[in-house]
Amino acid sequence: MRPAHIPVVSLATLLASPALAEDAPDPSIVVTALRSPVEQSAVSATVTVLDETAIRAQQPIALTDLMLRTPGVSLSRNGGFGTATSLRIRGADSSQTVMVIDGVRISDPSATGGGYSFSNLLIDDIERVEILRGPQSILWGSDAIGGVVNVLTRRGEQPLEGSMAVEAGTHATVNAQAGVGGAGSLLDWRVAGSAFTTDGISARSNGTEDDGYRRVSASGTAMLKLAPNLSVDLRGYWADARNEFDGSSGDSRAYGLTTEWTGYAGVNLALFGGRLTNRLAVLQTETDRENYDPARSIRPLNFDAHGRVRRFEYQGNLKLAEGVSAMFGAEREEQRMTSASPGNNSAVYALVPQSADTNSVYGELRLTPLIGLTLNGGVRHDKQSRFGGNTVFTGGAVYTPNAGQTVLRVSYDEGFKAPSLYQLFSIYGSAVLQPEQAKGWSVGAEQSLGEVFHASATWFERETENLIDFAFCPTTGTLPAACYIPGTTTTRFGYYANVRKAHAKGLELAGSAQLGVLFATANYSWIEAEDRSPGITDIGRQLARVPRHLANLESGVDLPKGLRASVAARYSGETFDRAGSSTELPAYWLVDLRAAWRVAEGLTINARAENIMDKRYETAGGYGALGRTVYLGLRSRF
Repeated sequence: MRPAHIPVVSLATLLASPALAEDAPDPSIVVTALRSPVEQSAVSATVTVLDETAIRAQQPIALTDLMLRTPGVSLSRNGGFGTATSLRIRGADSSQTVMVIDGVRISDPSATGGGYSFSNLLIDDIERVEILRGPQSILWGSDAIGGVVNVLTRRGEQPLEGSMAVEAGTHATVNAQAGVGGAGSLLDWRVAGSAFTTDGISARSNGTEDDGYRRVSASGTAMLKLAPNLSVDLRGYWADARNEFDGSSGDSRAYGLTTEWTGYAGVNLALFGGRLTNRLAVLQTETDRENYDPARSIRPLNFDAHGRVRRFEYQGNLKLAEGVSAMFGAEREEQRMTSASPGNNSAVYALVPQSADTNSVYGELRLTPLIGLTLNGGVRHDKQSRFGGNTVFTGGAVYTPNAGQTVLRVSYDEGFKAPSLYQLFSIYGSAVLQPEQAKGWSVGAEQSLGEVFHASATWFERETENLIDFAFCPTTGTLPAACYIPGTTTTRFGYYANVRKAHAKGLELAGSAQLGVLFATANYSWIEAEDRSPGITDIGRQLARVPRHLANLESGVDLPKGLRASVAARYSGETFDRAGSSTELPAYWLVDLRAAWRVAEGLTINARAENIMDKRYETAGGYGALGRTVYLGLRSRF
């Protein structure tokens, strides 16, 4: 099976084999780049596609576990599962990545950067993951500077079908999932649920007590086919989690509660014999976060935040002529936030609501002037109620002279990130903030020799300006106006401002080979992401927690009887722990073992040992990471 990727080879996808396939979706289709199905050989952007077979071969618990095996992706986490997690694509900040689940863009306006926290998203009922790299605001709007992560859950394919999986392992970890669905002439549907619990490890590297994590989730989809050209889509996702965490000084009894849910309702209508397709939808996502500290004598609740995003979307796709198509759309996004964080043992507690609205229009044209050559170009304009208007452009070309065996790509893309509600309206906020701006380009090539060998290379560059960062107030002399909470005479020690600039460039290499029952895959990423902020003393220094070198290796055997075993290694280079600090986090290698045995049709036993050398390492200074862990489980589809 040819791997599904564009143009960087996804390690997980390359590991997929017919012996472990479970009705995986067609890997030759990519849906992220243009928000509609497009043949992979006609997309100029850099996309990695992980189908269900690839996901199950990796046996991940969290989505981030899976993404770390792909090029250009790094992670920092403040402890074990459930703790604060930052995912960086090509060195971009975690809040500069758009997260989409079943077509619903999810984010938390009450978070500092306004993005999505990857700490609470496990694999659950996911059957497909797409990672779009580079600035991509042309179709996805604000925050799409680093890239876009699009997740699709399973869909019903048979009249009635089901699946289940359960595993247990180190730290009293138990992970269980189940789903049921069906497909018919009038209705396609599926519902699924999962439960996860672990005693965990100490969040602080010097801690002595474990910080546990538990989570339950549910998802559902339904498509009602009212007519051959008319359908109604309903989709939903819900998760509820409790995570224990430590303070900066060490062990604590603090814990956080997080509830997330998304909803989607849409109508799809095809006209003129299918030449014009239309989608009209309303979407909503909400996040509630509460932190409790039992050590507080007056009010154990020491943080409370609620974020809500409501979106109204129209999207049209028009086939103008053979080889000429256009996509266009209009959107309205309404962000709402309420938050409160009383002082130490303070009884003062007031939830303050804040809001921002954005109206957007966009369009993209795709041309195929000759066989094997596809050109694309587009423009998007956003008008936000707080900072005004913003326009971005995109353009690209992809050429394959031999039906996908050789593919050449080049793209130019722009992105932006609107100031978050927290950055605008918290006690450290500034109403004059402008959006962050990014311009990037990439060029890539890939070559296949049948199904025996595949290699790819991608070079990228990205310039980002107007980056929002925390500016500290002077400790002596006359304070500037920005050092007072707006509308008051109360001073503050700092505020958010557009003060930074960054430049990133890098090379992503990947390859795979399969000879009989033996296979091997590898990828390597070199990322130079530097701080170019004017006036700083260490200009040109690598951005904090962005490794300059990343690598993944895996090799193994895939036997015809349904037994698959492999050894995998992951390398992360040294990084600076924080901006402006000389403290470095050392480089590390992690080695894993994985095995899967299909004991019967639709029944597979999985086993894996992660970090078998029990390597001690940190992705965030002072915070622990999982040592050696062992898991055993089974998976069934019927």
